Amino acid sequence: MTAGVLSRYAEWLPIGEATPRISLGEGATPCVSSRVMAQQMGLASLHFKLEGLNPTGSFKDRGMVVAVAKALEQGSRAIVCASTGNTSASAAAYAARVGLRAGVVVPAGGIASGKLLQAQVHGAAVLSVRGGFDAALRLVRELSERYAVTLVNSVNPHRIEGQKTAAFEIVDELGDAPDVLAIPVGNAGNITAYWRGFREYRAAHRCSHLPRMVGAQAAGAAPLVLGEPVADPMTVASAIRIGNPASWQGAVDARDESEGLIDSVTDDAILDAQDRLAREEGIFCEPASAASLAVLEKAVGAGAIARGAHAVCVLTGTGLKDPAAVSAKVAPPVDVEPTADAVAAALGLPRA
Repeated sequence: MTAGVLSRYAEWLPIGEATPRISLGEGATPCVSSRVMAQQMGLASLHFKLEGLNPTGSFKDRGMVVAVAKALEQGSRAIVCASTGNTSASAAAYAARVGLRAGVVVPAGGIASGKLLQAQVHGAAVLSVRGGFDAALRLVRELSERYAVTLVNSVNPHRIEGQKTAAFEIVDELGDAPDVLAIPVGNAGNITAYWRGFREYRAAHRCSHLPRMVGAQAAGAAPLVLGEPVADPMTVASAIRIGNPASWQGAVDARDESEGLIDSVTDDAILDAQDRLAREEGIFCEPASAASLAVLEKAVGAGAIARGAHAVCVLTGTGLKDPAAVSAKVAPPVDVEPTADAVAAALGLPRA
């Protein structure tokens, strides 16, 4: 079992001897090589960083373990967050692990049921408020300024510090940074964190170059593409349904400094990428994760990314987080008689 982010990358994190080395086994997620999609796009290589294999099923655990450890170190007894789902699940789990109270504020009707359930089963107090994620984040920021509670959204700098460890792992596993790193962009903390991680490793001569950062937003929730906040973001990819990213400048810096791009993809393209990842690569990710593949395919098709490049797609969460997005497309089981011949006929199997 992995020793966890705090132990594996202690020298790269803002922690000291007084910081509790808590862990649920986060990090050490694999980069799985593509079976067919690299060839389809004409890429030299394509790997999928499977962040859905973190303890609560998403990349959020990397940053949350650092934020919660620092909260403990500082004597906090309660944490709070606004969330479209994954942050709430992670905050609730780590709070339960170390005995802190957790409060979660979610936009009414704006959180996938699986993610909501995670927060609830871990014992968090879940509050639903009118308005989108941006309104919920404004509320918890005010709360943390006026009351004795630690805010653990990505505006907490310790979250970004923990999330950068995924960039370290990519280099450690593949031997160098890729030419291109494709990643979903919602609140924009993750693209900010990855870029920081790659830059730190490059400065320490752990990799030979920096990747171009390619960010994916949904067409109905693309403030960074439009250059202005979106008042009413809409997309099937609930994890990136954010109209005014808290780490806006960090994302812009990552794009510009890496000579990369941030582009939008339609919900149809996102769901198609999710479906093909499951059927062709054996990887079931949530819709927001599939946006990274959709934007990479769009960029390669447009010539913005060269064929022959080495690429990594960050798949930020497991598909079990948001099954409603695909359940309507899946046919019910076929009823058959309970005999081997009936099952063989239904499967189209030849006789031995």
